[in-house]
Amino acid sequence: MTRRPDTARPTTALQNQLRGLWLPLITPFRDGAPDEQSLRRLIGHYAHSPIAGLVLAATSGEGMTLSMTELERIVTVTRDKLAGRSRSIPVCLGLSGADTSKMRDALDETGVWPIDGYLIASPYYLRPSQRGLLQHFSALADHASWPIVLYNIPYRSAVNLTNETLLHLAGHPNIVGLKDCCADRTQSADLLRRRPPGFRVLTGEDAQYYDALTDGADGAILLSAHVETDHFASVQTLLREGNHEAAAARWQNVRDLTRLLFAEPSPAPAKYWLWRAGLIESAEVRLPMVEVGEALAAQIDTEMARRGIGVVSAPARRNDTRPQKLLNPASSATAAARWQ
Repeated sequence: MTRRPDTARPTTALQNQLRGLWLPLITPFRDGAPDEQSLRRLIGHYAHSPIAGLVLAATSGEGMTLSMTELERIVTVTRDKLAGRSRSIPVCLGLSGADTSKMRDALDETGVWPIDGYLIASPYYLRPSQRGLLQHFSALADHASWPIVLYNIPYRSAVNLTNETLLHLAGHPNIVGLKDCCADRTQSADLLRRRPPGFRVLTGEDAQYYDALTDGADGAILLSAHVETDHFASVQTLLREGNHEAAAARWQNVRDLTRLLFAEPSPAPAKYWLWRAGLIESAEVRLPMVEVGEALAAQIDTEMARRGIGVVSAPARRNDTRPQKLLNPASSATAAARWQ
């Protein structure tokens, strides 16, 4: 693998950019394949919004259902669409896995891709010890060509990165920050007090966004910010300006969205909203995820109408009662043809 000759400068750059509102972009599908036209439309839309950066192929992007070929194409399309804009929008790639060796292989394969860093979740299912987590992430950071943002999400991975382990990892020069989804405000606040200078902490708990900012988080990576992006971003802007009353009012305006968009497994509700808003051509997700049910779809339609957001005409409701097609992204001829 060809490695970049200089890792210090990009690490510093990502540290400086790892603040504000980041968007874990959904991956649009159509007929079982990634939909490039919709992806370009999404990127163009959010590039004009006050987001600080994009995360591709993370949980919200259904990254674990994507082949490496699809991942590379998504990165390429994103960089192409962002090129030539007046401001630089950093791009991180989500990677997940429970095998350290296989994760190193993934780092090798993606090491020359045009990204700015990785968002890497704790290994799932195996429930390693804190010593094992320390060695796992240290090995990945030693190996990676791009800086790493850790992702602590114990209710998905079944293991919690303790603050002691995180503080050890924060000393690694190639680990620059954390997406914090520990769901424990006490643990999060303790980390914010004890973290070393330059180690960024962004909340990934949509419903705790306001509290995390008031506790000192540098920003957030929020699925909910696909919707009312300006309002979500302005909460932090107003807090930085010291206008706490206006920030609280703005948070009240979007807080209920964080419940609505997680009323069924994410990212299906957000995809339905984006589809109805005309930003993507289909609300499709890949199995084992399924599209939202009729009741939640009606709630989302009602909320969009309440907010004065126009919706595209819905076709005769998505065939939810029929089994969804099971497509292997690595072997589907239909997917390959559409994505070329």
